[in-house]
Amino acid sequence: MATKIRLQRHGRKNYAFYPIVIADSRAPRDGKFIERIGSYNPNTNPATITLNFERALYWVNVGAQPTDTVRSILSNEGVLLMKHLQGGVKKGAFDEAEAERRFAAWKQNKQSKVDAFKASMASKKELAVKELLEAEQAKNKAKAEAVAKKKAELAAAKAEAEAAAADAEAEAPAAE
Repeated sequence: MATKIRLQRHGRKNYAFYPIVIADSRAPRDGKFIERIGSYNPNTNPATITLNFERALYWVNVGAQPTDTVRSILSNEGVLLMKHLQGGVKKGAFDEAEAERRFAAWKQNKQSKVDAFKASMASKKELAVKELLEAEQAKNKAKAEAVAKKKAELAAAKAEAEAAAADAEAEAPAAE
């Protein structure tokens, strides 16, 4: 039986999330599967991935073939690196402790990059909110100035009309 590590599509239209499953290659995409080893949600930024590392490593070691997308997910999570390091241990290139040290160093480096990305996204978001607030305040100030100018013009026109009416009343009794 040829096994695949692949994604199943779940969720609603335009908002899908994907369980990562081990399935027979002949089974339908969303059909019967052997084991669920994680999930992938591309709707968040950055995408949320949960993965049972040990089970994924087990299935890769016994020959399950990942699809292209799952291969990139497993690579990003370090499953394929650990398989590679275990191959080095089997060949005698280095020992198990060295493999664990290399994997831990890789994982720490990757985590620092992810944290830096999240921090930059948060700062960009804060900056965008600040710019929107400043633009809105400038727009409100311009609108307030326009309203004040219009009120001043109306008040001047009203005062001018009252003065003209007073002059007309003053001239009317003198003419009589």
